[in-house]
Amino acid sequence: MRFLYLLFLFVSLQVITAQNQFNTDGLSYKIALENAKKENKPIFVMLYADWCPHCNQMKKEVFSDSNVMNFLNKNYICIWKNIEKEEGSALKNKFSTKSLPAFLFLNSNETLLYALKGEMKTPEFLAEANYALNPKFQLPYLEKEFLADSGNSTKFFTYLNTLKKGKERTELSAPTHIYLNTQSDQQLISETNWRAIANGVTDINSREFQYVLKHQKEFAAVASQNRIDKKNENIVNELLRPLVDNLDTINYYKQREVAKSIRLQKTDSLVFKFDVTLAERTNNWDFYKKTTLENTEKLVWNDTSFLKEIGQTYLKHISDTESLKKSILWIKHSLELNNSYDGNLLAAQLYNKIKDKKSALKYAKDAKAIGKEMGWNTKDVDTLLTELNAK
Repeated sequence: MRFLYLLFLFVSLQVITAQNQFNTDGLSYKIALENAKKENKPIFVMLYADWCPHCNQMKKEVFSDSNVMNFLNKNYICIWKNIEKEEGSALKNKFSTKSLPAFLFLNSNETLLYALKGEMKTPEFLAEANYALNPKFQLPYLEKEFLADSGNSTKFFTYLNTLKKGKERTELSAPTHIYLNTQSDQQLISETNWRAIANGVTDINSREFQYVLKHQKEFAAVASQNRIDKKNENIVNELLRPLVDNLDTINYYKQREVAKSIRLQKTDSLVFKFDVTLAERTNNWDFYKKTTLENTEKLVWNDTSFLKEIGQTYLKHISDTESLKKSILWIKHSLELNNSYDGNLLAAQLYNKIKDKKSALKYAKDAKAIGKEMGWNTKDVDTLLTELNAK
């Protein structure tokens, strides 16, 4: 009898534990919707990928906590979907998810009530999951309140700040423009409206951003020049990075002219970096060489890391001696800014490529000395020194 009791207790505990664990083989989305209607509960969806370190950390730290799982299972129909599998991929596209991990809180009609993204600690996640249950904290309610009084900055920021928790900046654009359309040009120059512009304006041609460009001193007085500069860089980054990532050369070259119209050193430097990155990814070495020869000293002269990146690319892909000599000047300047092991090794390799053994030996020995002093593995420079001494 005692044995049967213990067996029953063990099986019961196993069932309870199984119910309260992160389960990747759980409900389908369709069944989750059906259960949500039957049980009158919202749905909690985690979108993840096996290669995502933040997703894995959430599984390990947050979803292994019985308090978290008890709360979720009590209040939600829970499903966990890998974005690289059919249902996960469909949900990722349906709800325009770009960051992982992503947490979607839906009703049984598939309305998005709340959304979160990124890694969180247990207390923060539990607090947010609680907020998601409160109708007055949910996106449909906040959107309705905002649209009924779209010039009210408090209602706008309440909606925007909740939206930001789970959405990308480009998805904040629509409500931001609705709010800013209630403001005159002169009213834009305030700390409140600057915050709206900084957080939600992503269109470089928009009335609001163009007004910022023409009145930077006035905006700097209510914000700071550093914040204005950061916004200029962000808006160029948001315009061009997706095109570079997708190797969309046709639209890139159209939009880069728009970005260049800002006519600031920092944004010109950023456009230059996108130019050479796109040229490298598309193996357009003639354009890469032309662009770097024309603009390296003008736009990234004090960026040691980028100077070395260009030098590495010349070492691998550029063959004419005069251009290689130019790249050596850039690397030597980077060493003036920061005398480094990798910079000296690169200078030695470039000199070796143009068959200047004497200079190559000098920089290889300098690299060896730095590596030895720091206790680093100097295999690469040792190999080069052996090659040079054998010549």
